[in-house]
Amino acid sequence: MALKYQKIAAALRRQILDGVYPEGSLLPTEQQLTDTHNVSRQTIRAALQLLVDEGLIQRRQGCGSRVLRPGEAPHSPPRTIAIITTNITDYIFPSVLREAQAVLSDNNCSTLLSATSNQVSQERRILLDLLSRKKIDGILVEGTKTALPNPNLDLYRKLQARGIPLVFFHGCYRDLSGAVSVLDDNYNGGRQLVNYLAGKGHTRIAGIFKNDDIQGHQRYAGFMDALRDLNLPIDDRKIFWYSTESRDMDNAKSAYWTENIAPVLEGCTAVVCYNDQVANPLVDHLISRGIRIPQQMAVVSFDNSFYSSLSHCRITSLSHGSNNVGRVAAETLMELLENKPVVSRTVPWVLVEKESS
Repeated sequence: MALKYQKIAAALRRQILDGVYPEGSLLPTEQQLTDTHNVSRQTIRAALQLLVDEGLIQRRQGCGSRVLRPGEAPHSPPRTIAIITTNITDYIFPSVLREAQAVLSDNNCSTLLSATSNQVSQERRILLDLLSRKKIDGILVEGTKTALPNPNLDLYRKLQARGIPLVFFHGCYRDLSGAVSVLDDNYNGGRQLVNYLAGKGHTRIAGIFKNDDIQGHQRYAGFMDALRDLNLPIDDRKIFWYSTESRDMDNAKSAYWTENIAPVLEGCTAVVCYNDQVANPLVDHLISRGIRIPQQMAVVSFDNSFYSSLSHCRITSLSHGSNNVGRVAAETLMELLENKPVVSRTVPWVLVEKESS
């Protein structure tokens, strides 16, 4: 049985061949096709990619989908791009993937998607598989446990030696030279949240950070430097570190919160969380203990994801605004493939204030 995107591609193919959409004309926009077929935009993009692969249409960012003449070569050659992420089901990744694939599809690229589960052993298996393939034109990589030494740099260097461009997003490896990265401005994000809380009158601020990804270290560094520069107390006992392997962090009812994190927050009136996925159960835990938010404890975080709005008290969080790391990383990779000069860059945060602060 044909899948939805295959049926939609078949209908569009028939309309192109019947002259409903003649050579040089534009197909309806993604939004129009989404409304017409009552499917997700991702389904429409998959259907259009089939037509791109068949040489029937060309997709260019900002220009739509144009019907090609028979034998007309698309401006962009077909390419295969590998996307390596830590976790496909991670709460923030769908938007990153959606925007990256939109750029890649517009540039006549097909994608291979893999997830490491933030495990270097799985990352090694993925890289070995990519090295065994004859055609990989570029790779988008979300680094695995980027705060720790990585045993897989030998394989990344082999990919570089083959001339395959790499663009890292969210996290990169400091010991891998020659790789381009598109990263969150985590250091300044940590500073920004502390400055914001200090402006609200808070002087005792705790922090919860992840210790095996470089993002956590950068956010912690900005957090601590801001405390120092504002002459606020710096107390190691008011910092809680957790890792990928930490259990029960997502369960607000777990004794883990009472036993490990409640002592860290004691005496503080505000806390900076590594991300919304941690801040959400923290807020629920505090409310279950009768702690009023933000009157007794202000909670702020990173990512401004849907998790920031799930609790009884919506969480103040940093957002990228219109800057999506997936889109920026994919655009950077396309520039590399076109031999344009590129540099690593950071994407700034925008504070979205809600009820938790």
